[in-house]
Amino acid sequence: MDRKRKWVLSSGALLVIFLGHMTTALEVPLDLPQPPTITHQSPKDFIIDPRENILIYCEAKGKPHPSFSWTRNGTHFDVEKDSKVLMKPSSGTLVIDISGEKAEAYEGVYQCTARNERGTAVSNNIIIRQSRSPLWSKERNEAIMVQVGVSLVLRCRPPAGLPPPIIFWMDNNFQRLPQNTRVSQALNGDLYFSNVLLDDTRNDYICYARFPHTQTIQQKQPITVKVLDMDAINETVAAMYNYTNDLFVDSPSGERRPSFMAPLGKSSTQMALRGGVLELECIAEGLPTPEVSWYKESGDLPSSRMSFHNFQKTLKIADVMEADAGDYRCTAKNSLGSAHHIIKVNVKAAPFWISAPRNLILAPMETGILTCRVNGDPKPKITWSVNGVPIENSPKDVSRKVEDDTVILSDVQTGSSAVYQCNASNEFGYLLANAFVNVLAEAPRVLTPPNNVYQVITNNPALLDCASFGSPIPTITWFKDSQTSILNRDPYMIHNNGTLEINVAQPLNSGKYTCIASNNLGTKENHVYLEVKEPTRILAQPEYMVVQRNRKAVFECKVKHDPTLIPTMTWLKDNGELPDDERFVVDTDSLTIKDVTEEDEGTYTCVMNTTLDQDSASAMLTVVEATPTPAIVYEEPDPPTDLELTDQRDRSVQLTWIPGDEHNSPTQKFLVQYEDLLHQAGVWHNLTEVEGTKTTAHLDLSPYVYYSFRVLAMNHVGHSQPSQPSRQYRTNPAAPAENPTDVQGVGTEHNNLVISWKELTGLQSNGPGLQYKVNWRQKVVEEDWSSETVANASKYVVSGTPTFVPYEVKVQAVNDYGNGPAPETVVGYSGEDVPMSAPESVQVLVQNGTLAEVHWEPVLTPMVRGGLQGYKVTYWRERSLHQAEGQQGEQQVLAFSGNRSEGRLPGLQPYSLYTLNIRVVNGKGEGPPSPNQNFETPEGIPGPPSFLRIKNPNMDSLTLEWGPPQDNNGRLTGYTLKYQPVNNSNELGPMEEMTFPANETTITLANLKYSTRYKFYFNAKTIKGSGPTITEEAVTIMDEAMKSNQVDLATQGWFIGLMCAIALLILVLLIVCFIKRNKGGKYPVKEKEDAHQDPEIQPMKEDDGTFGEYSDTEDHKPLKGSRTPSNGTVKRDDSDDSLVDYGEGGDGQFNEDGSFIGQYSGKKEKDTHEGNESSEAPSPVNAMNSFV
Repeated sequence: MDRKRKWVLSSGALLVIFLGHMTTALEVPLDLPQPPTITHQSPKDFIIDPRENILIYCEAKGKPHPSFSWTRNGTHFDVEKDSKVLMKPSSGTLVIDISGEKAEAYEGVYQCTARNERGTAVSNNIIIRQSRSPLWSKERNEAIMVQVGVSLVLRCRPPAGLPPPIIFWMDNNFQRLPQNTRVSQALNGDLYFSNVLLDDTRNDYICYARFPHTQTIQQKQPITVKVLDMDAINETVAAMYNYTNDLFVDSPSGERRPSFMAPLGKSSTQMALRGGVLELECIAEGLPTPEVSWYKESGDLPSSRMSFHNFQKTLKIADVMEADAGDYRCTAKNSLGSAHHIIKVNVKAAPFWISAPRNLILAPMETGILTCRVNGDPKPKITWSVNGVPIENSPKDVSRKVEDDTVILSDVQTGSSAVYQCNASNEFGYLLANAFVNVLAEAPRVLTPPNNVYQVITNNPALLDCASFGSPIPTITWFKDSQTSILNRDPYMIHNNGTLEINVAQPLNSGKYTCIASNNLGTKENHVYLEVKEPTRILAQPEYMVVQRNRKAVFECKVKHDPTLIPTMTWLKDNGELPDDERFVVDTDSLTIKDVTEEDEGTYTCVMNTTLDQDSASAMLTVVEATPTPAIVYEEPDPPTDLELTDQRDRSVQLTWIPGDEHNSPTQKFLVQYEDLLHQAGVWHNLTEVEGTKTTAHLDLSPYVYYSFRVLAMNHVGHSQPSQPSRQYRTNPAAPAENPTDVQGVGTEHNNLVISWKELTGLQSNGPGLQYKVNWRQKVVEEDWSSETVANASKYVVSGTPTFVPYEVKVQAVNDYGNGPAPETVVGYSGEDVPMSAPESVQVLVQNGTLAEVHWEPVLTPMVRGGLQGYKVTYWRERSLHQAEGQQGEQQVLAFSGNRSEGRLPGLQPYSLYTLNIRVVNGKGEGPPSPNQNFETPEGIPGPPSFLRIKNPNMDSLTLEWGPPQDNNGRLTGYTLKYQPVNNSNELGPMEEMTFPANETTITLANLKYSTRYKFYFNAKTIKGSGPTITEEAVTIMDEAMKSNQVDLATQGWFIGLMCAIALLILVLLIVCFIKRNKGGKYPVKEKEDAHQDPEIQPMKEDDGTFGEYSDTEDHKPLKGSRTPSNGTVKRDDSDDSLVDYGEGGDGQFNEDGSFIGQYSGKKEKDTHEGNESSEAPSPVNAMNSFV
């Protein structure tokens, strides 16, 4: 190989460099004459810091090197006469020393001019302004006293700085005031309170302004806010002065619906510039604090470019577009209601480039075109200059023709070199572009160094550079080795800049390549070399290992690589370097770890690098304790390894692999997946499945795809991890195999047709240079197809079409390798316009008082000018026929869809005068109305009387008053009254009926029964019948004599006394019963019994069956706890006897409610000690016993 060859490595970086070069404009070598080109300049609006020197940039290149001059405020600026101004050598950059000077002395509009013998270039107008941070005007802020709950605005009004200051609110401690949905700062810096709280009382609300250029901060005088609780004040004042009414009654401090504090009114307008930032603000007051939401009425909010700020009160849209114009609704809502405000946004645009003029390099007698395509709103004005002089004032040039935004240069001569300036301006700004025309006659020269060697890996793209220059522009041709044919077919492609691309390089593409640049002045050739290398592959990958502690682990990594490339093997642990430990031994194709420990667990990766590519493989190491032989474990298989591509063809390839460990479960199938690195990198798609017994798959491929394959194994447990990807395999491009879908033709304006479609994906493109050939023609007119080819678009707008006519449209996919199949034709319609005429021959047929039919003659189809949607009837009630004049009713609208010629108007009001008109409706809107048509509705039944009142009830009469119906619906003929008595069981008596003339409004009914309820039924009537009935009830009063006889028993004195005596008696009985239950005495047997006769034969009272003659007044042995004489004994007569005498011994006992539960005691007497125990202080119950 030639020793003079220069080696060039083909890599990703090189690919980027080449592709970038392919899109770069043609540059003139610096050793050739060329007009000046401005390379660097200061921004248009340049705000300077008055503490630093002023630096105004103006750099340019050209041959000869240009000279520089400046203008200031439109006149020549003599730099040499001002000792404070210095122009850098070989440059136009100005350095202005403002030490000891005022910076404002150098404010103004500067423009730089760079000229040489071939032309003059000019810079933008550079406006130099000094940054300013003026002081706050002195003011005294009175304390603000507000009632709790009201809204409040604290004005900031910062001084106007340059640039404007940044506003924020803080307190005396330089802490930012907290803000939330209730308290927030507006865009103008004011602080808004939706409602104030008592906690808002403070004396240090301070507005600060920070001026960014001077880094100074100024503050406003503190504002004091005192929040008063008016309810508490009302109560205090009322207590002091005995007021009964509140002093502050018109207080807005209570809960209320939201209303807007900014902006004011129902709507407002705002203008935004295209490409700028739109900030919409709505701040509302109310209690509870309102929440603000936003909605665009004419479309969706641009979610990718919008953001909410200031607690949803500010909507910010970045990079404003024309589509952002429209009505934006902000809604403030709380629990009591909502308020709305519409902000109408208009989008204007400073001039922006569609196609800026580009430098032209022409040979003598050639023709060139300079285009200056701009847009803006308002439409920019375009002016041309030559060498800085308006073109109309420049010397005449017969070879030059100016047509608005285009300059056409024909048959140029050597002396025609110049710099053209295009200036596009409107009220919002301007654009200035320099583009030179350099007339040269230059033989070709190849700029790419000779004998470059390009190295690529098989199946990767190869780009061989052949950069050249010449005038006329040279033609580039390529040859390989000793072949004489030009390489401009598959797999080769020559780009416009001369670069030769091989999409999928193969070893047979290696060799010597020659590029030849030629024009009419000569030929130049250059030689480069291409070497296609074999890829680096890991044949034996490291495998997952489970090793017992203190044993040895060995990972293998056997690699295959191109013998001319020097490989480097690197081992990693968990993607980091191996530990610096002698136990880790790296050999040529293996890694050995001795005496493994738990710290050695992890993922080990072997990486094989060459100068062109690399390959890697990983495996995990798990360290376990020594354990008995485990039971059989069924797991998902290991991923396949060693993927190989063989039998490589344009549209197919064969993939082979080695299966991984099945883990005791046979593999059922393999799944082959692919990744398209060109169109969808990182996304894997299923391609095919093969049986688990096979390790080869034949894969059918698509054109122009950079394939990478991987394989997954599946058994009954699950699927394995994916295998390592195969090497990349690129298929050659081809013409598209399909066309776009969802093709439609719909007009959006009255004179256009928008043809839209769903774009093809990158995988469907089948090749580079995907474009869409759009075809259209008017359907009903015999004309040829019109066509336009577009790229990277999903629609095309046809302008200048007739209004709403059918078009045949079709869209075909094309790329650099051919056209797609013949496309299908669909029918669409151009845009609609509002209808031109109104329906005629309008007639109204009144059916009854509430229904009318309207008939009309349909509008002719050409006058509809769009898709007929129907007709809209607008009608309203002028007045009642009772009235000569009346208030016009609310308009009502009925829409009738389709091609109708009649419709019904229901719900009319009888005896009224109505007016209607009809409009035709299409998809664009409504047409003009037909002439107003009046019609009258006949009489109907009236509405119910407005009221019925019963007055002056007497014993036998009642007076009735009524009001006429609110809706007479005709001429009233009178009223009907029916009435009947109602008894106490709500049974109705006989019905009486009376009629009255229309002018009566009262009647007195006589001869009624006293103290009787009557039910009345009352309605009005016209000649059409009676209207709805209203009812009322009333009672005649009672006779005074009967009143006097009927005495209210509950008010009599004797009755009240009787009831009190009964209540007192019941209370005494209850007390006695209570004492009986709690006294606890033993029941004595009848006195005077005969010699202890058998108690079983004692006489019983015949009346109640109880033991005879028991008495609590008899002496008896006291109960425990009862009061006794002081000697502790109880006196007992000889004849005294009790149930104790018949007991079986033991003390008597009673339960808690005093009932007897014990045994009768046979003991006749108690000793003194026992009596003393019972002489304790008396209990409340004992006291009651003593009282009884």
